Amino acid sequence: MSLPEVLASRLHSLAEEIPPELLESINTSPVLKEGLNKVIVSSDFIAQSLVRHADAMQELVNSGDLLRAYGQEEIRQSLSDKLTKVEDESALHQLLRRFRRREMVRIAWRDIAGLAQLNEVMLDLSSLADACVDLALEKLHWWQCQEMGTPCNELGEPQQMVVVGMGKLGAHELNYSSDIDLIFAFPEHGETRDGPRTMANEQFFTRLGQRLIQAIDQQTFDGFVFRVDMRLRPFGDSGPLALSFDGMEAYYTTHGREWERYAMVKARVIAGNMQAGQELMDMLRPFVYRRYLDYGAYENLREMKAMISREVSRKGMEDNVKLGPGGIREVEFIGQAFQLIRGGNERALQERRILRVLGLLQELDILPEFVVQELIPAYIFLRDSEHRLQQWRDEQTQMLPTDEEGQARLAYSMGCTDWLDYRQKLRDVMDTVHSHFLHVFEAPQAEEESSDEELRGVWQGLLDDSQAETILQAAGYQESAETYRSLKQFRFGRTVRTLSQNGQKRINRIMPMLLAAISSGEQPDITFARILGLLEKVASRSAYLALLIENPMALSQLVRLCASRPWLTTQLSLYPFSYPHLTLPPKRLATIPVGPVAINK
Repeated sequence: MSLPEVLASRLHSLAEEIPPELLESINTSPVLKEGLNKVIVSSDFIAQSLVRHADAMQELVNSGDLLRAYGQEEIRQSLSDKLTKVEDESALHQLLRRFRRREMVRIAWRDIAGLAQLNEVMLDLSSLADACVDLALEKLHWWQCQEMGTPCNELGEPQQMVVVGMGKLGAHELNYSSDIDLIFAFPEHGETRDGPRTMANEQFFTRLGQRLIQAIDQQTFDGFVFRVDMRLRPFGDSGPLALSFDGMEAYYTTHGREWERYAMVKARVIAGNMQAGQELMDMLRPFVYRRYLDYGAYENLREMKAMISREVSRKGMEDNVKLGPGGIREVEFIGQAFQLIRGGNERALQERRILRVLGLLQELDILPEFVVQELIPAYIFLRDSEHRLQQWRDEQTQMLPTDEEGQARLAYSMGCTDWLDYRQKLRDVMDTVHSHFLHVFEAPQAEEESSDEELRGVWQGLLDDSQAETILQAAGYQESAETYRSLKQFRFGRTVRTLSQNGQKRINRIMPMLLAAISSGEQPDITFARILGLLEKVASRSAYLALLIENPMALSQLVRLCASRPWLTTQLSLYPFSYPHLTLPPKRLATIPVGPVAINK
């Protein structure tokens, strides 16, 4: 039986609890009647709303909103109309929570009943969060100005807060029970005017941010609106709640880490002064998207994924449709890796939505068609599964159920015959995603590195001089003593000593690769000397090292050029940043990003 008897019994008993007039209104619509059983079996949240909030459900049914897709800005306009009579924070909190419950029931019903596709569901959830945050901020800003005065810059121009939505909210991809990750900023320093006392803008907007978080996040009798997470802001929990635009720019320029670039790919201004917010995003764009092809993103995302995988394994979360192997996060990593690498050159890739990004990667010949055509339906299946898990009790979870009833419910809500059918489909999807993920993110020099242990020992000074020279001689270097002397001089020289931590790590990876690649050609000692001179010029730009590490073709091409064209090596050494095309032909390598995934089937 596809639906166990316990679920059938529950369905029958629950139907008896729904007020007759509400049930009659639902049954007058063939579409609603047809979807009712699937909806209340698949979602306790909706089932309880039908019983405990019958009046609100009656209004929702009578409005016809369950049967239609919303137009653009309709959620915002509906909430705005309801807020016109709200005059204090208590009433604001209550109205936001009741509005949220109504819309979450509507969104979940349409999703489960098959009346809405994934894109509509994600957009409606994101639009709901946008409207709640922006309109709540508008009210709170006005009230706080009446209480404390208007924040102004030094010229007396009024200031407003900007709210940046991160992650899935920023990309209009919010999931059903997601936190919303926010960052608060304000344009300029100054102080309040026309208030009982002057207050610095930072204090004003910090207080405003605290009230906004309470309005959205605080649990009351009516529940909450969205859980708010502020940890992605500059300096995290230890940083100021609201930061000026100059402070934001200084932070990301000086302290911004690679994972923050990844987070900023999806960032979007969702509330407050939208025009000023766009200026902020323009200001931060160079931090996210490099002007050059940034192959270091592979390394950084690989490390980030490894860290997540260790955490997943430690917590026994392999059955997590988001974080497990082949889960939602791996699809996002695939898309965002190419965005970080190529987004500075290909402006079209500065797109937030992952499904659109995947389509662009196919159009630009960066990923083969067969890869994209497997990743898109896989992502949709995973996100649908995530939503069904969360719609059950309006809880934030991505873990598969372990109980028989939960498994039967999930399989039924996903249109599968039984749990085994669903489990097999999920396994196929996650295996496909994980396979593509490994192809994109596998270290391209892994095999070579394992065979170059002796040369790594030579570079790192783990051997005495005679041992090192013997290994170089065996590798093909005829003037091994002179080559090793030059190698040591480079290793202990100013260029290497002054490299950043990332640069040090990359130079340690690339030198054994170069020693091996050069040794297979003619006159390796001469070629090595030429390339060493070039490294003296470019090593400080560790992105060049990352490009050579991540792209075997670029590395071998550089070795061939330096071996056969001494004048070209001289030119590259004199003007290393004027000839990026000699190291990486963008169009050619657009079809050969990393690993077998780049080779058309």
